Amino acid sequence: MHRPPTAEAEVADELAAVRPGLVQRYAAALPGARAAVLSRLWRGLSHEPLPWVTGRAPARDGLVLRLSDGRRLHGPHPDPYATGAYVTAVRLDGTEYDDPARLMADLAVPHAAAFAAELGHSVASLALSRAGQPDHPQEWPGRDWEWEQRVVDGHPFHPACRSRPGFSVAEQLAYGPEHGPVVELGLVPVPAGECLVAGAWPEALRAAGRVVIPVHPWQAAHVLKRSCEERLAAHPLMALRTLALPDGPHVKTALSARLTSSVRDISLGSVAASAVLSDFGQAVAARTDGLLHVTRTLGAAAAGSPDLAAVLRESPQRYAAAGERVVPVAALATTGLPRTPGWTAGFARLALTVGLRLLELGVALEAHGQNLLVVLSPSGEPRRLVYRDLADIRVSPSRLARHGIPVPGLPGRMVTDDERTLRRKLFGSLVAGALAGTAGSGAALREALGTAVRDLPGTPGLAALRDDPLPAKALTLMRLSPGRAGDLWAELPNPLR
Repeated sequence: MHRPPTAEAEVADELAAVRPGLVQRYAAALPGARAAVLSRLWRGLSHEPLPWVTGRAPARDGLVLRLSDGRRLHGPHPDPYATGAYVTAVRLDGTEYDDPARLMADLAVPHAAAFAAELGHSVASLALSRAGQPDHPQEWPGRDWEWEQRVVDGHPFHPACRSRPGFSVAEQLAYGPEHGPVVELGLVPVPAGECLVAGAWPEALRAAGRVVIPVHPWQAAHVLKRSCEERLAAHPLMALRTLALPDGPHVKTALSARLTSSVRDISLGSVAASAVLSDFGQAVAARTDGLLHVTRTLGAAAAGSPDLAAVLRESPQRYAAAGERVVPVAALATTGLPRTPGWTAGFARLALTVGLRLLELGVALEAHGQNLLVVLSPSGEPRRLVYRDLADIRVSPSRLARHGIPVPGLPGRMVTDDERTLRRKLFGSLVAGALAGTAGSGAALREALGTAVRDLPGTPGLAALRDDPLPAKALTLMRLSPGRAGDLWAELPNPLR
């Protein structure tokens, strides 16, 4: 039976045509990329509430999953907080699999074929990302976007960590931040009367009664299907659709492609609420005794559609004093700093102090490794936090009112008094995400959290963190549930118990 070419082979063929010098490095990176994606997939299979997994039983050398059709899937002892590629193979009824895409295809559960294709692209794109890396990166970059471009492997726990459907190899090399490109944003002038504008849209992006909206070149080519005569050079950040402009601000562009899990557009509602949300972020940050800064939204604009919109934000680097560096949490592993238990515990104490304080006030941050940044002293010690992109926070009106904080007019999806929803948002992103990714393993996370929580004030949020299972987004289940909207959740073993 003829099998269609794999994503790995397709990328190899395209690479041979557009960048032949990387072909050998790409081939050498494939085994490690398969193990990295398989390790993320095994986390999901081991811990998420998948309806076709009917039982999980420890074995002497790992874990056995019982499937609803009677088959058995056997793999190593799962560590839900490990970031390394520790799973090199699993066995399905005695057949060994080192390729996550082939494993998912042969599991043949509902929606497995589409997810298997994503996993194949994730492996191939991850190998491509690793192939282009310099052998000896600079230890301490001087510009904010350089930190972002050193995050090569993407999401530390998502099996589709590098899946970029709709992007050719040439486009990945041209736009992927890990490849270090300069991206030429298109500039699209729109009559001001046809634009929704919030905040202070800069004069440099206005012309003769028109609002000039920066457009990502992928969006211009594939969605707007237009060419742009005027262009603006920018450096892509780890979010890919957000870029650093030459004069400092960051611009989030509309990019109607699914990256990792979903299509993340810039809705008209988010543009309309951007100024109010930015002011609210400053008011909340003022309650943290200087431990947290929230980047301001300078302006937002949309030309009647999420397909042509942009948001301008200040750079997090403006919150660094002399000698300090502002580093995205996802990039901490690239700093060269030793991951000592004391350092990780100090960072965890700082992050939990801020996160739990805001939770009590009524604000749950989505503080994952991309949104959360840490201000490091010249010697590398964590001093303060910076948070950017408030679009996915959750806000409790009753808690805010209890603390005398005015409740702003925010989109309805952000507003909830449900305690479980608030805790899931914070703990799932900060603890199961940013802190776990920084620690790198369950043992290291347990040690860091055990030290960090000793000095924290007792709150209901801290009690839940100590005693309850740790919530985390069920990333595998979500990709296998295309008909269900919103987040789905798993409960991970509490590292403090």
